[in-house]
Amino acid sequence: MAHLFEPASSGRSKCRGCARPIQRGELRFGERVPNPFGGGEATLWFHPLCAAYKRPQALLEALAGTTDGVPDREGLERAARGSAAHERLQRIDGAERSPTGQAKCRSCHEPIVKGSWRIRVVFYEEGRFAPGGYVHLGCREAYFETGGILDPVLQFSPDLSDADREALGRALGTQQSEPSPERP
Repeated sequence: MAHLFEPASSGRSKCRGCARPIQRGELRFGERVPNPFGGGEATLWFHPLCAAYKRPQALLEALAGTTDGVPDREGLERAARGSAAHERLQRIDGAERSPTGQAKCRSCHEPIVKGSWRIRVVFYEEGRFAPGGYVHLGCREAYFETGGILDPVLQFSPDLSDADREALGRALGTQQSEPSPERP
């Protein structure tokens, strides 16, 4: 069975990308995968934009195979093509201020200073996104191989206040918002 778009029949499903509920009647994207618990297939549900950022190949296949009216089809295609072009973008899981100074950056392996911005990274394994660490804002281009990460970072940071979203946008708008530590 092919991947699909459909309105959510109830408000019980959660998006695999952002973990927020998909409201009843809201358009959702279903990625069909082999059932890990037995025979047949299982459907992993996503908000369409979350799928564009985290599962771009499957979303692009579904868009190519549907003639139904998918809202903002061009925007979804643009986001999915950008995410597919830079595979590490699919790992972005939002941003937050570091609560401690214990975490180390996946790119430079230096500690992330307490209170500074960090980007959460996840890996897709067996139908789930598993935590994979953090990246300094200053290391974002080296790690993600592109500087255009603001949209996916904000998409997966729904709990940030408006002031924090603005501050993060300003920090990501500069080439090096926080200097990355010098390598030895």
